[in-house]
Amino acid sequence: MYKIMFVCHGNICRSPMAEFIMKKLVADAGLSDRFLIASSATSTEELGNPVYPPARSELAKHGIGCSGKTAVQLRKSDYDRYDYFIGMDTANIRNMNRIFSSDKDGRIYKLMTFAGSGRDVSDPWYSRNFAAAYTDIENGCKGLLKKLMEETQ
Repeated sequence: MYKIMFVCHGNICRSPMAEFIMKKLVADAGLSDRFLIASSATSTEELGNPVYPPARSELAKHGIGCSGKTAVQLRKSDYDRYDYFIGMDTANIRNMNRIFSSDKDGRIYKLMTFAGSGRDVSDPWYSRNFAAAYTDIENGCKGLLKKLMEETQ
């Protein structure tokens, strides 16, 4: 089973979008039973808050729901519970390394590397461009799924 944690700053925009996009890709491929997918924040600012309405609306445009999701914080103990920690940007990667004290097993990745790019996922909190963030995240998630499926062949 693949255990994936998507991570962003507040867990109300990009990481929950990634969580639910990946869940849909996995379900559409008939692989849901092979994945545990979640998302979390590196900060405490939004804990308990639901997915940000414009992010929720962007997901809905693509037929993806996210009801019931509220922001949770990444914990040091998560390192032993998940195989992959997928950050949305360089700051997320730095903060994950701080929370975990290191990445001794090489479990931390930036999402866009799976789309063949080293850049950060567009941050809609500042850009207000949730469509661009969706496209970045979808491309990264498709690349991640492809990589994982190639590993099992």
